[in-house]
Amino acid sequence: MRKIGIMGGAFDPIHVGHLLVAEAARDQFGLEEVWFMPSHLPPHKRQAGVSGQMRLEMVAEAIEGNPAFKPLDIELVRGGISYTIDTMKELKGQHPDIEFYFIIGADMINYLPKWEGIEDLVHMVKFIGLQRPGSMLDLDTLPQFIEDAVLLAEMPLVDISSSLIRRRMAKGQSVRYMVPESVYEYMIRSGIYAVQPG
Repeated sequence: MRKIGIMGGAFDPIHVGHLLVAEAARDQFGLEEVWFMPSHLPPHKRQAGVSGQMRLEMVAEAIEGNPAFKPLDIELVRGGISYTIDTMKELKGQHPDIEFYFIIGADMINYLPKWEGIEDLVHMVKFIGLQRPGSMLDLDTLPQFIEDAVLLAEMPLVDISSSLIRRRMAKGQSVRYMVPESVYEYMIRSGIYAVQPG
């Protein structure tokens, strides 16, 4: 079976930390591709600051040139709250020949017991967890059926977040090299996250 990673998130905006996580997971678990999937309405976060279309365009800009990275608009097209269980049911129906791996940070692994439909989700997908700065990862605290579905990957610790980028942009501070150059140019060109008048 083909092994495909799914990298979900608001990507508001996508940054180099996302790309490092995806590449670390792809490399360490022999994934054929990683699909970057912007959420429509994340169940655990605030609504994204910019439109789904703009976030998808930034993803496409960020991953252009890497044949192993693909954009995926399934949650934006479906609309509503982006529950992973609904997405994986749809993806498994479309691609029964693919073994899916959902790539998440350590903070999300600790939250897995609260995910919608987790009892069914663990039979559809494996989770690849990556340690983030400031996140303690202790698999022993998870129920056994979830722990069995979690794989751990190592990656360089890069303390960059989308919220940090938005804050810096709003203050007029540089975010160059925190995001790919093409995404930086997109943000400057479109004026998103900049200081709003008044």
